[in-house]
Amino acid sequence: MTEHHLRRPAVEAATGLSRSSLYAMMDTGDFPRPVRIGKRAVAWPESAVTAWLASRPTADRVG
Repeated sequence: MTEHHLRRPAVEAATGLSRSSLYAMMDTGDFPRPVRIGKRAVAWPESAVTAWLASRPTADRVG
């Protein structure tokens, strides 16, 4: 079974983060880095984005 990959606009939509926020969080190690899928293209494994989302606190889990 092959892993589905998300391009940046899809990652932005799924996370609610802007492009600059994504890259700033990658620089600090707070967001997974993309993988190269072509000579000039990168994408995030969907499982990595899903795992990151699951690890984030939500309003009903805070406190």
